[in-house]
Amino acid sequence: MATAPPDLTSRDTPAPRLREAPGRIGNVIFRGISTGAGIAILITLAAVAAFLIIRSWPALTASEEALGGISFMRGSTFVEYVLPLAFGTLLASLIALLIAVPLSVGVGLFISHYAPRRLAQGLGYLVDLLAAIPSVIYGMWGFFWLMPLVEPFQAWQSETLGFIPLFAEYSAPAKNIATAGLVLAIMILPIITATIREVFLQTPRLHEEASLALGATRWEMVRQAVFPFGRSGIVSASMLGLGRALGETMAVLMIISPGLSINLHLLQAGQHTTIAANIASQFGEGGGGLGGNVLIATGLVLFAITFGVNLLARWIIARRAEFSGAN
Repeated sequence: MATAPPDLTSRDTPAPRLREAPGRIGNVIFRGISTGAGIAILITLAAVAAFLIIRSWPALTASEEALGGISFMRGSTFVEYVLPLAFGTLLASLIALLIAVPLSVGVGLFISHYAPRRLAQGLGYLVDLLAAIPSVIYGMWGFFWLMPLVEPFQAWQSETLGFIPLFAEYSAPAKNIATAGLVLAIMILPIITATIREVFLQTPRLHEEASLALGATRWEMVRQAVFPFGRSGIVSASMLGLGRALGETMAVLMIISPGLSINLHLLQAGQHTTIAANIASQFGEGGGGLGGNVLIATGLVLFAITFGVNLLARWIIARRAEFSGAN
């Protein structure tokens, strides 16, 4: 006669012991560290903004008579003083982006999809090494080597294309916004290239193979698979480079002949300067009192420009995300 199977639901059967999930303590610690790091970033950003606003307030509320006593303001109001600085900052950064972004896309594409593996590894290492060079080195290189090199070319531009206001009335030496923008382009090139290279390398292999299987050439595959996937990455990399170009100080200060004009005469010296370079050059004279508050107020304007650029970049990336090949 067959025996009945034991009753597994009996109260005499001991209940299984619940074991803690592996790595639970580590997850809690990691979550706490990550949350703390995020909060620390927000606190630091708020502290910087509060410092700039508090120290800028005396300059923003000062009368024209009080501001007229500051020598480097030359009798202008704060708005009249900061507008040419903001214009020069944006102009130099725009020139740098127009030069650096196409080169960065080309170099990143060559490293990720065209160069042999060993050559790609060497080029990638050199690109990363360029990003570690201090800005003062770029400034000295631009002043002693690049400036004499571009002077004949800029003189030829002015003679040949002088009917265009951008290239009119070149004046030697080439201590102008065009040369400063060229040096800035070389400075931000490794940052943009490194980011774009990593984005291109993340392109799904199946997308590339599907394009090639349909008979596409290598370049057609890049246009159909790599560029759509990396579009938002290119925008992000460009904004990273723009952030460094906006705040660059020493290289621009060593190259450009400062001026407070709002025009597009790229080859004329003494026409433009940037906010960061102006703060560095005037801080010794106006670092205390109301003059220091004016310089900090211009730093607040630079902070606002950088913050606005980052917000614009996030908006562009969010709009482009739904069209990205990653989706």
